[in-house]
Amino acid sequence: MTEKHHIPPPASGNGRLTHQALIYGDDETFLAATVPFCLDGLARGDAVLTVTTPANRDLLRRALGPAAEQVDLVDAAEWYRAPGRTLGAYHRYVDRRTGRGGHPRVRILGEPVWAGRDALETAEWTRYEAAVNIAFAGCPAWVVCPYDTRVLPDGIVADARRTHPETAVAASARPSERYADPATDDGWRRPLAPVAAEEEDAVMRFGADLTAVRTEVAETAARMGLSADGTQRLVFAVNEVATNAVQHGGGTGQLRVRRAGRRVVCDVTSTGGEGTDWFLGYLPPDPRQQRGHGMWVARQLCDLIEVHTDQDRTTVRLHIGLA
Repeated sequence: MTEKHHIPPPASGNGRLTHQALIYGDDETFLAATVPFCLDGLARGDAVLTVTTPANRDLLRRALGPAAEQVDLVDAAEWYRAPGRTLGAYHRYVDRRTGRGGHPRVRILGEPVWAGRDALETAEWTRYEAAVNIAFAGCPAWVVCPYDTRVLPDGIVADARRTHPETAVAASARPSERYADPATDDGWRRPLAPVAAEEEDAVMRFGADLTAVRTEVAETAARMGLSADGTQRLVFAVNEVATNAVQHGGGTGQLRVRRAGRRVVCDVTSTGGEGTDWFLGYLPPDPRQQRGHGMWVARQLCDLIEVHTDQDRTTVRLHIGLA
């Protein structure tokens, strides 16, 4: 139903992604890994971005001293709001710094936000961490993701070893024996869970003319309490996904809209799509292509997106929060 992407082969030298998990349980261990990482990057002419908690940002600023002025320090709570938009922001940073900025490589200290996430959000942010290995495979980026064992559940820490090819230890690293390749490991595919709708679903079939789809989504989402901005984003995202369903599926599809807890959820289902990747839309499209941008755009607009192929049909589930 959707456009396909080829996973780019890793480039050689600094053009190849390095993605590491830093699992730490005290400030000293955190600093022992992150300070050399930042200072060595600055010495080599790399751009250095840290996206972490306010407490860790203050630790780094003090430990780096005057060198902190050369590091981009960002609050993780502002950066990690939606997986698609977060990945898009990282791509823009890498492109800007290694393109016009002239840096040979980007070093990123990126600490995901896990507090306050429900089970679905946690699962999708975990898959985001896995998708980084594909989305940045050919990028000149070195990414270290801190995981604080003092505050994180054991399951999230265990997943860090599955989503990162390497584990950072002080100023060195070792391969993660539990790493699960997102491109080949079927464990990353996850069936869609039943949605406990709070009111009657809106269901309709559609074909090539998507006017009725856009109208149905706009009216239903507004009635369910979605803000004007959220409704507009959802309409645009559904239009992109439904267009893919028509163009790459069987020419028709089904739309289902409902309110579930603090989200409005839309399913766009069509026939075909065998072998559709669960990470569809995480790989940025080539800007020179006229087509193939739909799922990337949808991930920028939505809070969460799930993709699932079941035998002869594919469903893209879009979530936007009511708040």
